[in-house]
Amino acid sequence: MTEVQDLASFATGCTAGDLSDDALQELKIRVLDTVGVAIGALDAPPLVAIRELVVEQSGSGNCSLIGGGSTNASLAAFYTSALSRYLDFMDAYLAKGETNHPSDNFGAVLAAAEMVHASGAELLTALAVAYQVHTRLADVAPVRARGFDHTTQGAFAAAAGAAKAMRLTSDQAANAIAMAGTANVALRVTRTGNLSHWKGLAYAHVSRNAVFAAQLAERGITGPELVFEGNKGFKQSVSGPFDIDWAAEDLESVRRTIVKKHNAEIHSQSALDAALDVRARPGFDAAQIARVRLRTFDVAYSIIGGGEEGDKRTVRTKEEADHSLPWMLAVVLLDGELTPRQYAPDRIVADDVQALMRRVQIEPDTGFSARFPAEMPAELEVTLTSGTTIRTARDGYRGFTTDPFRWADARAKFDAVTARFVGPALRDEIADTVQDLDNTQTADLTDLLRRVPTADGSR
Repeated sequence: MTEVQDLASFATGCTAGDLSDDALQELKIRVLDTVGVAIGALDAPPLVAIRELVVEQSGSGNCSLIGGGSTNASLAAFYTSALSRYLDFMDAYLAKGETNHPSDNFGAVLAAAEMVHASGAELLTALAVAYQVHTRLADVAPVRARGFDHTTQGAFAAAAGAAKAMRLTSDQAANAIAMAGTANVALRVTRTGNLSHWKGLAYAHVSRNAVFAAQLAERGITGPELVFEGNKGFKQSVSGPFDIDWAAEDLESVRRTIVKKHNAEIHSQSALDAALDVRARPGFDAAQIARVRLRTFDVAYSIIGGGEEGDKRTVRTKEEADHSLPWMLAVVLLDGELTPRQYAPDRIVADDVQALMRRVQIEPDTGFSARFPAEMPAELEVTLTSGTTIRTARDGYRGFTTDPFRWADARAKFDAVTARFVGPALRDEIADTVQDLDNTQTADLTDLLRRVPTADGSR
């Protein structure tokens, strides 16, 4: 068999019984987290515009939109993925040479599952498949250093998850995965330099195309069977050589993913906890900060600290702010939190945070880099105008693998991020449905999500 056929055989052969109790609970936590941050983005201007476009193009469809209405499966996948990604508050997976966000696959899997009236257990199994494929490709086939975006690997994962949810045969799934993986090779410029809306929408594009590829494959359309190993295929053109024995894979990778505590790029989380530690020290006064110095690991420095992916002190938009470690440290030192509230346009460009950001110095540390990704080391030093220096260090945070979220943590975050849109009763219904999703139907969840008011308060 070809390598994509091996992958498809793994994806279609998995069952709900392959999920351990721990992996199942972690998956439910990720679903609640993803649904919460999606609801929290409903009134973001780019998402309001996207919703208008989706409704305009949808006609009739059999897939729900969060906030009411329906559309076709591929547009539903795009919209849900865009919502869940926009706040940059979702989960993540850290490999030595790659970071991705496996919950990005939820939009594709949810749309595919709803389209075929799948059970909640089928939805969870398909999502677990997408997590496994996405994380394992990050482990063995990183593409960031070659100039490609992690959504490139995600195309294989989203298509595998959608194919599983739609109950495709192994041959059909192989074609869907091959088409999606061939056609969605994305450039890393998405996340370098001055950032655009596309940073938060690139995976939505992948989700939409993955569902459409699965629909094509279901109708007999074929894809390149040597997508991985063939002449000018993925290995030769994009990733370089790698091996995965898909027959030996399980569905446990969700347990190695992490959840964000702060509404910020994932590599910043421990540094932002360190900033909170500094704020709690006796004698701290944000108005008296003279200098801030952070030592961190190389990936954090490269992506958000002003390293190879560009200077991070030109911050004018939400997309630039949540990928600027100087800005994020400054706002946490000033406000004591980093939530969606800090990304209000006037707060992003406020004089105090813009001025303090320019007093932040960030340095990569070789020793810290060697400890990543098992740890996320950060050492913060804040010097006040009085000459007093406050130092603190962190190597993880609540939500990291060493201190994982529990259901109560996920529920607290869900309530906080959705409170502007959803009342207590509906929040309880959504959370209870997710907690019991393996014993109910996908439609039970999507029916509740349709009841969430949209940005203008309608449904």
